[in-house]
Amino acid sequence: MGAKSGRNKRGGRGGPKKATPQAGGRKGGGAAQRVGLILFAVVFVALFVVFAVAEGLGAPSVPSGDIALVSNAPEGLENISEAEYKASFGRQWAQAGLKKAPKAGSKKAEELHKASIEELLSKSWIFGEAEELGIKVTQKEVEKELEKVKKESFKTEKAFQEFLKEQNLTEEEVNQLIELRVIQPKIQEKVSKEAPPVTEAEAKAKYEEEEATAYTKPPSRDVRVVVNEDKKEVEEALKALEADNSEASWKKVTKKYSPTTEANAGLQKEITEEFLTEPLKKDIFSAKPGEVVGPVKQEKNYLLLEVAKVHPESVQPFSEVKTTITTTLTQEAEQKYFTEWVAGFQSKWTSRTHCASGFVIENCANFKGSSHPSTAPASCYEADPKKPPTECPAPVTANQPAVPGTVTVAEPEGERKPQGPLAPRSAAEGKGKKAAEKAAEGAAGAEEGSAAGQAETEAAVKAAEEAAAEAAAKEGK
Repeated sequence: MGAKSGRNKRGGRGGPKKATPQAGGRKGGGAAQRVGLILFAVVFVALFVVFAVAEGLGAPSVPSGDIALVSNAPEGLENISEAEYKASFGRQWAQAGLKKAPKAGSKKAEELHKASIEELLSKSWIFGEAEELGIKVTQKEVEKELEKVKKESFKTEKAFQEFLKEQNLTEEEVNQLIELRVIQPKIQEKVSKEAPPVTEAEAKAKYEEEEATAYTKPPSRDVRVVVNEDKKEVEEALKALEADNSEASWKKVTKKYSPTTEANAGLQKEITEEFLTEPLKKDIFSAKPGEVVGPVKQEKNYLLLEVAKVHPESVQPFSEVKTTITTTLTQEAEQKYFTEWVAGFQSKWTSRTHCASGFVIENCANFKGSSHPSTAPASCYEADPKKPPTECPAPVTANQPAVPGTVTVAEPEGERKPQGPLAPRSAAEGKGKKAAEKAAEGAAGAEEGSAAGQAETEAAVKAAEEAAAEAAAKEGK
């Protein structure tokens, strides 16, 4: 990584100065002079804006031979050259499994064109952010990570070298890619640790919220079982257990009559009602401990049952699960904090990135796009299209939050999680429909009132401006 210094420093302006009184002049000249200065200032600003647009002021120009300029990126990564773009584009279509470059202007070519620019910009952004965060990577770390990649993905050194040749990757590019691989988790770790710590009150609130489901064990039974398709053999087993139902006897009986439950002398631990069907549920949960029940018909089999132990419902105290809850909440808080940080990271570096004509994408500050989806036909948004569209996107895009843990600095959007259909409303929700409608009516009324108040305010401001202008005109006379 380069050792370029931080942000560019710009000199500040001084504070406002008091105007010096003018001596002499006819009465009212001061007011006329003020009006004249205001008019001059307006004209000057308008001319400056026109000049700035014409000359491209306010945005750095991308040097010839480059496709983009990233301000404040580390040394050597500010200027992204056309040569780098061509190399990246070549890798993109090779990775896509294409035998040759896609036809210029085709949909695939546009996809790879954008992906190539995004790859190069992302590299400059991540290295730049790492530098600003004070994150450094040693050569030893790069070498160690490279060896790990080789071991995981390539059988031999020869296979690795062949891969580099196929992808047109130089040794410097490989080192940069490996360095990025090392830097990204370091950035995430450093940023995530800035998330506010989870308090005991928050952990206790989470415990109380999930106490009935996550931390409460339902009643259960430890049950010994004999299973056999032959009813006569089950009846023989019953006779043996009625004479002696000790653990030693169960071992002998299950070995002879129930090989599938022979382990642990037929004992099945902590069986709960939710996993049982009738008549087993009733037989097990109504039986007394030590009582042998059966034969019970269950599909093709006959069963003998004995409740060995009863486990009543139990609740884990907060003290036992506090650490687990706090750890889970901390991970969630750090992921949320990092996801929000990534949005700011992307916005910051986009504002620092200017792209040359033909290479402008959404990641460039000089990108000017419509709010329409790029995949939607233009006719979807025309008042009277010559050829009506066959399909247009919905006016409201369904929300697709990222799967937790998939957001990274290289993949700001993360892995999107599709949203399923809304669940049917409950009866209680149905009863509350009228109340919701009334609340909506009240909100609409309040909004109308707010709009009326705003109109009154705007009218008052306009009247005040007109009065001031009239007073200034009279003074000038």
